[in-house]
Amino acid sequence: MFKNLQLLKIVTAPSLVDISATLADTTFLPCGASQEKSVGWVPPRGGEHDEYAPSVGGHTILKLTTEVKVVPGDVLKRKVEEQVAHIQETTGRKPGKKERREIKDDARLAMLPLAFAKRSATLVWINTKASYIAIDASSQSKADEAITMLIKAFDGLALQHFNTQMSPGTCMAHWLTDSENLPEKFNIDRQCELRAFDETKARVKYANHSLDIEEIREHIAMGKMPILLSMTWNERVSFTLTEGLTLKKLAFLDLCFEDSASKGDTADDHFDADVAIATGELSKLVPDLLAALGGEVVNAAPLTEHGAEVDDPLYQQAVDLVKKHKKASISLVQRHLQIGYNRAARLLESMEAAGLVTPMQSNGARELVVGAC
Repeated sequence: MFKNLQLLKIVTAPSLVDISATLADTTFLPCGASQEKSVGWVPPRGGEHDEYAPSVGGHTILKLTTEVKVVPGDVLKRKVEEQVAHIQETTGRKPGKKERREIKDDARLAMLPLAFAKRSATLVWINTKASYIAIDASSQSKADEAITMLIKAFDGLALQHFNTQMSPGTCMAHWLTDSENLPEKFNIDRQCELRAFDETKARVKYANHSLDIEEIREHIAMGKMPILLSMTWNERVSFTLTEGLTLKKLAFLDLCFEDSASKGDTADDHFDADVAIATGELSKLVPDLLAALGGEVVNAAPLTEHGAEVDDPLYQQAVDLVKKHKKASISLVQRHLQIGYNRAARLLESMEAAGLVTPMQSNGARELVVGAC
């Protein structure tokens, strides 16, 4: 059902009572003879007269279809060169950049009626109870296209990306360096990618490899941060988490989908069963993942001149504790202040941003900056 999820929080929404009728106004139509691209909504169940926004168990599913006419680049280039050569032979002059662009546009337009049309589909899941929308898109451009069409269809709809207390990259680094403090229900699988954020932009990829190794901890200590990490939730759903809080390569690990095939005799039965299973699992995974990232940030936190978040009332106590013990570890703050791992890690991040402690080392600890005492 879903292969990827880009999550967006519903900030304000118009009435979503008659979604099908609203989407019917922007239904998908194939490209015309000289049209390069067409985007519109189609019934997710596939029938011409089916609903545009079927609801299964309180979860609404939409389907956006995009058709693009593709003119092969080498063919277009050849046509342009032929026209340019013709102009040179007949006039004795060489077309400039602007004229070449016009020649290229004219050639593409002339070839569109014979161009190959390629279609793609993007599923959209509206969870009205939890006030978020999930888009099944692996690329940001596809997600942006769906967002644009949603806002176009529903006047007054406002969406925003989820903002969590800790960034996915920071949390993935913590989990890779201290696997004993993984959030409940989550396990690390065998794939990750790390990237340096200096001028080198160096990348290190691990595939089908144990990630509980010193080499990865050393990479993180040297400044490379995880941008992808494969994980499993509750032994039921596997996925790859990205630094932008996108879930990719979603896979359901039990036999629910195979079992659902025998529970109905029609395509509608299969569709409803698949939607019920997918949304049932994912609507539990999403809040668990947000909690693992420290929970949502409702309002922007006040910042110090160094950019550190200091809205936590325990921040100064944590600073005093670290200075007293001359040790900047998450476990120290967690144990003495009797708080959870995520909150303790967030306090250490704030100290790092304020220049009080060093970045996390391979053992998961930080050091006091000279002069901070």
